[in-house]
Amino acid sequence: MQDLETNDPKAHTQNIKKEFQNLADHLRKDITRVEDPQAKALFETAAEVLLGLKTAFTDYEEGEEEAWR
Repeated sequence: MQDLETNDPKAHTQNIKKEFQNLADHLRKDITRVEDPQAKALFETAAEVLLGLKTAFTDYEEGEEEAWR
C-alpha cells in the first residue's frame, strides 16, 4: 500500500480500495490451493467482506448514499 502524504480523503480511499481488491483476489486464489472446506468458506467470506468494504468506500467517494451527505 502506498503511504500517501496528501490530506485528500479520496486519494486515501482509492489507495485502500485497491488493497481490498488485491487481498480479496488473493483469498479467492487461495481457495483453489487449500483442501479444507472450512478454510475455503473462511476465505470466501473474508473476500466478500473486503469487497463490501470496497463498495462502502466507493459510496463515500461518490457521495450518493444518504449516509455520506
